[in-house]
Amino acid sequence: MKTSALGRIALATGITALTAGLIPTTAHADDATVERKVLPVLVEFSDSSFQYPDKVKESTPDTYFGAKKDSLASFFSELSRGRYNVVPVVDDQFVGPIKLPMAASCNHGEINTLTQKALAEKGLVRGEDYDSLSMVFPAQKTGCAWAGLGSVPGPYTWINLYGTASGLGVVGHEFGHNLGLGHQMRSVCTDGNLVDCKTNGTSAKSMMGGGGPAMGISAPEMIRAGWLDDGEAVKVTESGTYKLRSLHGEGDGVRALDIPMGEDRLVVEYRHAAGSFDQNLEGVHAYRVPKGNYGSSSLIDLTEANKTAGNDAPAEADAITSLKDVASKVSLAVTSSGDGGATVKVSLNGEDLSAVADAPEETAAPAPEHTGTDTDAGDGLPEGAEAKSGGQEKVTGAEGSEAGGSENLAATGGDSSTLLLAGGGVALVAAGACALSLMRRRRRA
Repeated sequence: MKTSALGRIALATGITALTAGLIPTTAHADDATVERKVLPVLVEFSDSSFQYPDKVKESTPDTYFGAKKDSLASFFSELSRGRYNVVPVVDDQFVGPIKLPMAASCNHGEINTLTQKALAEKGLVRGEDYDSLSMVFPAQKTGCAWAGLGSVPGPYTWINLYGTASGLGVVGHEFGHNLGLGHQMRSVCTDGNLVDCKTNGTSAKSMMGGGGPAMGISAPEMIRAGWLDDGEAVKVTESGTYKLRSLHGEGDGVRALDIPMGEDRLVVEYRHAAGSFDQNLEGVHAYRVPKGNYGSSSLIDLTEANKTAGNDAPAEADAITSLKDVASKVSLAVTSSGDGGATVKVSLNGEDLSAVADAPEETAAPAPEHTGTDTDAGDGLPEGAEAKSGGQEKVTGAEGSEAGGSENLAATGGDSSTLLLAGGGVALVAAGACALSLMRRRRRA
């Protein structure tokens, strides 16, 4: 495999790209608003051009920056509640088509190198004039196994265009990889205990797990992106009863519980229809976060339904009512769920869950406020930001980095009905777009 000195990107097809030594990081949302300068570039090859260049040029600004909810800019603005804003670099909102001096190919490194060279000749330099580079090229002669490719995390995306518009399903997914999010998998633990779990399919609860843009992203992914502040992502340090509001709803309040579980973390969320997201989703869901790597979380499924886009199981089929992890002596129970809120009892250190007091009456939360102007030119997270605990809203109970730059890739495949998983070579049905995971994942069984 040939890689460019510029990109240093390791690509594997059907196997896992090595990510040894990566240090997962999270960003802190308080007072941090990111403005991300994104430059879409239409590139052609010496032997291949866009079939309908005028239509491609017409659709590109709408896909990336359009006012409608299905553009990249609108999607991230709503999802982050104004904390992450995608903005254009040039008046036309894209550059090109640029003819590259190479034959049609899937060599992403060479495409990147030649595209940046051509842009530099136009006076556009990454890190100075733009933060993220999205290369869009015709797919008719490339023969790539992917429709989209993104550095994990990093500033580069490649869109292997089969028609006249790639759509948010592919573009949004790849920009999710740029934020440091991998493909969200599903851990099936049908005996109700988290000791014996097997990876089986993807979560379908996130755009990064085959759920499509309408699912947004999950709570651990929101933590990784830095889009939950201290009062919204609560680090649980003692047994108690906690109230959750919907993950993507408006207003203030706790949106995620971040619970210690041995070397891993257990993140619990409540999902309910809110804005453009979760229209067919209701209930409490739980995720395993391996060794604090929030971008590599997996949905915990205690049922046999294994909800995917390809079966008719209800969207909330894998919502939890209770779970336990004998090894880490953690257990929880959902005591109420619905109408935009949920109440969850959490027991740590093997304490008797039934002894945890119930929650008092809920009071109204004030309207949200977001401020700040921090930006960076790397993975889209505020420069120097770190995850912080605090703001814990325990109702009752006991007293109380950028990882690897562009060396890692994840790919979205060309067949929109199949999600290809690296390592196992298993084809699984998923909605929106298919993905070939090229990240090395470390999971506890």
